[in-house]
Parts: sequence; structure tokens; C-alpha cells
Amino acid sequence: MLEAFEILSTSGVVLWSRSYAPVGAHIVNSLINDVFIEEKVQLQAVNNAYPVYKKEKYTLKWKKAKDFNLIFVAVYQSLLHLGWIDKLLDNISTIFLDLYKDQLKSTRARIVEYPFDRYFDLQVKELENISGAITSEGFVADAEDKKDPLVSSDNGGPPPPTMPGLIKAQHQAALGVSTSDESSPPQTPDTSRPSTPAASHILSAKGGPRGSRRARKAANASANASSGDEKFRKGKTASAKKGRKWDADGMADEDDGTVLDYSAPVDETSAPSVDTIAQDSWGRRTGKGQFVLKDLGDEVHSILENADSEKAKTSTSSGFVGSGFSAIGGLLRNVVGGKVLTEADLEKPLKTMEDHLLKKNVAREAAVRLCDGVQRELVGKKTGNFQSVDAALRLAMESSLRNILTPTSSLDLLREIDTVTSPTTRQAAPRPYVISIVGVNGVGKSTNLGKICYFLLQNNYRVLIAACDTFRSGAVEQLRVHARNLKELSSRENVGDLELYEKGYGKDAANVAKDAVEYGAAQKFDVVLIDTAGRRHNDERLMSSLEKFAKFARPDKIFMVGEALVGTDSVMQARNFNKAFGTGRNLDGFIISKCDTVGDMVGTLVSMVHATGIPIVFLGVGQHYGDLRGLSVPWAVNLLMK
Repeated sequence: MLEAFEILSTSGVVLWSRSYAPVGAHIVNSLINDVFIEEKVQLQAVNNAYPVYKKEKYTLKWKKAKDFNLIFVAVYQSLLHLGWIDKLLDNISTIFLDLYKDQLKSTRARIVEYPFDRYFDLQVKELENISGAITSEGFVADAEDKKDPLVSSDNGGPPPPTMPGLIKAQHQAALGVSTSDESSPPQTPDTSRPSTPAASHILSAKGGPRGSRRARKAANASANASSGDEKFRKGKTASAKKGRKWDADGMADEDDGTVLDYSAPVDETSAPSVDTIAQDSWGRRTGKGQFVLKDLGDEVHSILENADSEKAKTSTSSGFVGSGFSAIGGLLRNVVGGKVLTEADLEKPLKTMEDHLLKKNVAREAAVRLCDGVQRELVGKKTGNFQSVDAALRLAMESSLRNILTPTSSLDLLREIDTVTSPTTRQAAPRPYVISIVGVNGVGKSTNLGKICYFLLQNNYRVLIAACDTFRSGAVEQLRVHARNLKELSSRENVGDLELYEKGYGKDAANVAKDAVEYGAAQKFDVVLIDTAGRRHNDERLMSSLEKFAKFARPDKIFMVGEALVGTDSVMQARNFNKAFGTGRNLDGFIISKCDTVGDMVGTLVSMVHATGIPIVFLGVGQHYGDLRGLSVPWAVNLLMK
């Protein structure tokens, strides 16, 4: 990993630094002395990469900003060969100079504080996430040089291990001891360890795993006899498992009162402490005191985008970053610049654009809709004489994509909650604002429920979490851990209040949800968050129970969690869940999880919104409670155009 990063002036004043491990000051000092002052070392960049300076076990790369007399230095261990350091130097220098250009030009540049930590951490996190796609030529070359021909897979792999008996014989021969010495005392077997029957047959073909049937049968019998659990398998006192009965709606019948929760109680005092989450890293407070989520990378990406556009203006070549849209720009290059565009002019470029979107996990019908929107934006329009191809396409794509995504900001959700829960609008029987989370198995429903709960706690709401996944083993325990962590964070930050409502396993989820809403109303909770069981979207029996759930719980909002990496199957998932709640009741929004795992393959969110017309409310970008963001259309456009 990265050891340290420093931003210093050419006169040696450190303006900002970040250290992940103790690195001696002499490491950077040696770079300044040997390269910049005494010029003992003359280094040249290789393959357009930044020059490398090595000191002890560290490798240093740097970038100079001549206009501001600054040097950006990255320090990492030489064994790691991080391939994304060059990109980090480019992005950090661009962001830092854009944010603090006024301070850097003043006479107080050396003493001004530069709060740059959150911008730097965001860039490191993004580049580390995509580091699998970034290769280092030096690492590949070094790996080839150090490859041992004896262990290389190209030469048949490593030699087989020497037989233990042969090692002992060789050792005794080297000492001049006969291997058949009858006078040596017999070895006493060690009875403190249980013997493994197969261990004594490793060297023998017949005694090994493929030995005779009699040998294998004897070994299995020995292993079974030593396991000590026969009485639980064959004993008369062992109770048989009682089968679960299902009704016509696909729901389990109510049990007879038998407790099905056999998990051990959690010791709250022995649980590890939860790390504090900085508010400014994932949101901000408005003038009215409401906590609003950040758009995903909106600020940082806009800075980098502006820097790229400035570079494009000064360069002779044009085109988007990436091969896909560069090809599109090349096809349009001869028809823009004062000419009225026609459908014939756009036929080939739009076909290339459609293929490019398909590679980004956009479903074909969504890609066709996007291209049609771009065509409507461009056909019949006369581009300016000095308007670049990139600008014309980008504006058309952003307009078309905005018409599809139309995101709902987090502030709208807060306004709706306040409208329902405010004292002036409460009826004789007050009712909390109910949000239900649904989705297929394993998409991260409980995790994103915890993130939404933490977001609501930041706005000082009293939240009740209802554990309505009464089928999956461990679902209730998972919510207990989230509730404990969120309680600790809320009490530490003195925000909101939280409680978990549970009835164990085997219950009817719809009845549990109904009881949870009634309990929340009686205890004057502001919001009830309902967790549901995961279900396959193509299983009609499991999906049919959602209609009963919607009638009993009567949620104000139903959010479906979808994976960013699921691909084009997201269209069928979204459509099946959208129609599963009965006549007149549909999904209200999407939560796209695992957005940090797909890089620029963000086509899933476009496909899901296109299939249903339902907006994206939140994006999940990590495993922490603060890893929740709002949707930024320019961010999505930028990734789709790469």
C-alpha cells in the first residue's frame, strides 16, 4: 500500500502530508538533496511514466507543478510496484491546485492550512478499487526476471516434495548411521495426539486415497468411531426434525409457540467499539439543520472533468477518454462545425454508441432508448463553428440520460417524513413513516437498511427497525449487530434514537410487519424500517407473498435493492418486483448496492430505471454506515463515456 504522500514547495516547505506508516524524514530529504539540489541523480521517465527514485526499501515518484513551484511526492515500498501511483499524482495535483490556487498565489501560502484529507482519501480509495485493471510494466518485468525455472508453471511446476522416509535416510547416511541399526532403542509412539489413519498411507499407492476398498472402509470406520457423535445420529433419544408446513400463499404457518431461536445471547459489553464516521465525508447539513447526502464523487469528479476538458482544448486531438467514444467522435468529425445534422449523418455513430453502452452493462432496450434520445437532441441542430465533437455528444448524452434517471434527492425523502410525522398533520391515531426494503438474495438489503437508518439518525429521527426476515438463518442476529452499532454511534454523536423489533424465526412476515408498525405508532417512532427476506424474482410462489405484505404493513415507501454488478438481468428483477405488490402498488425507488465494485460498468442503474420509470434514491459505495450517496447524473455520464 501507499506509505506516505507529501506536497511541498520547491524551497522545502511541506504544505500537506499524509502518512500511513512511519517513514523517516531522510527518505524525502534524500530525494530533494540528490535530485533537485545537488543533481547527483538524473532520472528519465519511461513510457510516459513519472521518474523513479529509490532509497533503502522505498520507491519515490513525484510530479512538479512549475507554475506554483510545488512538488507532489508519493512514497511506497519497492516490493509492491503500485501501478496506479502515476494516476494518483495526476489527480491529486489537479484537485489540490484547483481547490487552493488562490491561497497558493498569495504571500501566505506557506502558513495557510490546507484541509485536503477527505479529497485525498477519496482518490486513494477509488484507485485502489480499480487497481486490478491497472498493470505495472515494471512489476511484470521484475516478476519475469525473478521467476525460478524450477518452480515455474511453464516447466511443469515445482518438484514434488521429498518423501519423509527418504529425508531421514539421507540424514542418517550423512552422519554415518546405518538405517537398519538393530541396537537403536525402539521409538515410543506419541499417544498424546490422535492418530490419522490416512497419514501412514501417504506414500503407498494402495494405502492412499485410492487404495483398496478394504483399507478405505477400515479408515472410514475408524474415523466414524472416533468422532463421538453416533448417539446424536443413531441414538433413540435424538429428536427428528419437524417439517415446516406452507400455505397456498407461500407463507409458513404460525408455529405452536416453540422457540426456534437457538442463538446465544450477545454480550453487549464485550462487543468491539464502532469507528466514528466523519460527517463531512458523506454529507452536509443545510441551513435548516437537515443532513443531506453527497452525490457520489460529484465534487472531485467535476474538478477532474474540468481539467480533462481544458487539456482537450489545448491538444490537437479530440475525443472522449476511452476508445469507444473516440471512435464515435471520429465518425462525426466531418459533419459538425456549422452543418445541420441529419439522421443519415448519425446512423453509424449511434450504432457505435449503442455497442459501447452494451459493454457498460446497459440493457439493449435501454441503450436503444439512450441513442434515440441523443438522436432527437442532435438531428436538425446546427452546431457552432467552434463547438467540439466531444461537447456536442456529451451534452446530448447527458440530456438523454437525465430524462431516464431523473433522480430523487435525499432531501425530498426527509420532507415527506416531516410531512407525515409533524405534529400539525398527525391524526387522532398517529402513524410513523414506513419504509420497506425488498430485493433478491444477497444484494445487501440489511446492510443498506443500516446505512439508511444511520442517515435518518443524523436527522434526529426516532427509528424502529423491524426484523421481518423470519426465514433466513442469522437474519435477526445480523440486525441485532447493526442495531447495537447504530445505538453506539447515535449515543456518541447525540443524534436520534433507535430500537429493534423482533419476534424470532418461523413467523408470518406480514403479521410481524403489521405488529411492528402498530408498536412504532404506540411508542411514537418517526420511521419504521422493515427488513424482508430475499427471494428470487422468477419464483412466483415466493413473490406472491409480497402482496399480502404490502396490504398488512402499508409502507409509505418500498425500496428495492439491486446490485450494480448484476448486469442485464436487472431489468427482469425490477419489473417482477414492481408488479408483485398488487394492483395500484408499485416500487417507489431503487437502492443500487456495490457501486464500488464495478468501476465504470454502471449500466445496471440505467437499465433498472428504464425498465420501470422508478428513480434511484441511494447508491451504496462500501461497507460502512457512511457509504451512502445520492445519484449524480454527470458522474454517471462520465463513467458511461469512458
